[in-house]
Amino acid sequence: MRIVILGAHLVGKTTLAEKLHESLPDYEFYPEPYFELQEMGFVFSEIPTADDYMMQLEYSLKQIVRSGRNAIFDRCPIDLLGYALAVDDTLNFSSVFNKIQNAIKEIDVFVFVPIEEPDRISCSDSNLPELRNNVNDIIGELIDDFEIEVIKVKGSLSERLNQIQNKIQ
Repeated sequence: MRIVILGAHLVGKTTLAEKLHESLPDYEFYPEPYFELQEMGFVFSEIPTADDYMMQLEYSLKQIVRSGRNAIFDRCPIDLLGYALAVDDTLNFSSVFNKIQNAIKEIDVFVFVPIEEPDRISCSDSNLPELRNNVNDIIGELIDDFEIEVIKVKGSLSERLNQIQNKIQ
């Protein structure tokens, strides 16, 4: 089963993905494209651009294609598209739309980690809170646009993990 964890930054997405991987040790774990691209020498802008996010989106598509049947992804094309649209609302993503649709057909479980009220993780000004909120809203819209069924998790880490495990078993 292929499982993706999506959400804006500083919502506990990576922590949840890593904990899920601990409970499913036979699964491959795919970290955020940002980190893999950075390891390969790609230098991102200090203030992220739509091009930065589109490059990560393309890499995310490759991660899905090369993955095995049992995989956990920390990010997916949907949330990376959300970031690209948040920084450039004039972005024409028609060139990757079909690729995104084809890739998400390969995903079995989508887990959305939204910003909770009250917010569980503080977001300082240096962590771009406005971007975070915009991305959170856009991801919600993209979930509807792509007609994706998601597990929307909330609560503590163990509560979130239980919500996922209850749905996939």
